Amino acid sequence: MAKRDYYEVLGIAKGADEKEIKRAYKRLAMKYHPDRTKGDKESEEKFKEVNEAYEVLSDSTKRQAYDQYGHRAFEQGGTSSGFSGGFGGFENFGDVFGDMFSEFFGSRSGRSGQRARAGDDLRYDLEITLQEAATGIKKNISLNTWAECDACHGSGAETGSKIEACPHCQGTGVIHQRQGFFVSEAVCPACHGKGKKIEKTCKKCHGDGKVQKNETLAVNIPAGADNGNRLRLAGKGGAGDQGMPNGDLYVFIHVTPNPHFQREGNDLHTVVHISMATAALGGQIEVPLLTGGKIKLKIPAGTQTGKMLRMPGKGITPARGMVGNLICHINVETPVDLNPEQQALLKKFADSLNLEKNSPKAQKFGA
Repeated sequence: MAKRDYYEVLGIAKGADEKEIKRAYKRLAMKYHPDRTKGDKESEEKFKEVNEAYEVLSDSTKRQAYDQYGHRAFEQGGTSSGFSGGFGGFENFGDVFGDMFSEFFGSRSGRSGQRARAGDDLRYDLEITLQEAATGIKKNISLNTWAECDACHGSGAETGSKIEACPHCQGTGVIHQRQGFFVSEAVCPACHGKGKKIEKTCKKCHGDGKVQKNETLAVNIPAGADNGNRLRLAGKGGAGDQGMPNGDLYVFIHVTPNPHFQREGNDLHTVVHISMATAALGGQIEVPLLTGGKIKLKIPAGTQTGKMLRMPGKGITPARGMVGNLICHINVETPVDLNPEQQALLKKFADSLNLEKNSPKAQKFGA
């Protein structure tokens, strides 16, 4: 079977530069790689074809010969020593596939060296009352986490002990293994990814550089905090590996329900019960506030159940933004347990009413 043109195989123009050739090769090699195609013979042949084309076009001398003589340049007696169909004689295998394999096998470190990690970010769920959320409060929380070992200051070594680069991985923390087409990357078994060889490990942390510790932290909850708010305490998370920074602690706020007040944004809602007489005649009552104390609320004459009276500026005061209002939902309470005298007075009052004038909604109901 006649061989396809190498430029056609890679899908590039004859004037393509080195970067275009390499980019096209990596894309196609990833597409037809045996580890992805799982025994597909056609893809395996295309994979070999792509590699053959790249070996020639990536070499300036071979490319020049190919441009002049075509495939004849690499037949028996030609200028090339021949192509094996695999990776034999492919000197730049590591360079070309370094980035590709790190993506392919999920590695994020590549050649970046030691795999020391920053500390883990931690989460703490903190419950506070609605009143505490409104006014702000300082809360102490107890946290059990990993902290830097105070005996070795995170080095993992006893005082005076030598710390050298791991000879097994040359201080990178990883080893590379090649098996046929594949290059795999694994954590160095000698240093467990730390890249260091410690002469004598710290007795307190056993070479980890960190120990478990219970710590009490003060958390300042700002006034106006709301359910679901998150506070970040920088550097208060888990300890990092030797020399790496600590993670952060994220405190998630959970506001417990209040039996008398409900929050909507920065507004507070509450139900206010008034007597039938106050509703009819109007008057002034005292309403308790979430943060303590009471405030006077004027009730207009003829107030009905369900009416909402707004008290400006008596809601939540946030750190930023507009101060909320207190919304009072009126509920007119029907009197109960009336004695005979009260019943007589109420009946006399009812007989005196002009229902069409005094109870217009009741008269229209069902009409």
